[in-house]
Amino acid sequence: MNAPMNRRQFFRICAAGIGSSSLAVMGLAPSVAHAEMRAYKLDRATETRNTCAYCSVGCGILMYSTGDKAKNVKAEVFHIEGDPDHPVNRGTLCPKGAGILDMLRSPSRLKHPQVRRPGSDKWENIEWHQAIDEIAHLMKADRDANFISKNADGQLVNRWLSTGMLCASAGSTETGFLTQKIVRSLGMIAIDNQARV
Repeated sequence: MNAPMNRRQFFRICAAGIGSSSLAVMGLAPSVAHAEMRAYKLDRATETRNTCAYCSVGCGILMYSTGDKAKNVKAEVFHIEGDPDHPVNRGTLCPKGAGILDMLRSPSRLKHPQVRRPGSDKWENIEWHQAIDEIAHLMKADRDANFISKNADGQLVNRWLSTGMLCASAGSTETGFLTQKIVRSLGMIAIDNQARV
């Protein structure tokens, strides 16, 4: 049961009510509290479709990067997820595919082509154009030295047996077609892809 209120308690409650309502009228009331949602982290990101390169399945991934593709702005990937529109994985990723972001940020990841010269025990960084030129010169020298145009019976065979090609199995059909045409036209017979390795 409630205790009866005496006169002194009544005046205290009235004074507190009048004082607080007077402060509110004078503008000292707290501002209206609005519910606020946190901004979606992918709102201003650039979405890029790609293919996971870990294995030969060829799952589709969506890579989200900062920046708006403007000049002199370095884009940085900050989120990777499976592509729900991709027919292979339909938005799912295996643990290796889900860890691509860690691979991209790894301090031990190679970002330049490297070469170890004959007789050296160290790898050195070289530029991309230099790497492509060196590979082309070495392939040309090897093909010139080891190309077989005719077999022992005099039949035209056009074979290059000393060099092989390891192709990426996660590429598109068109890429595979062009790779086969180019490599076969050079005379290579030893052609394989990572799906069998």
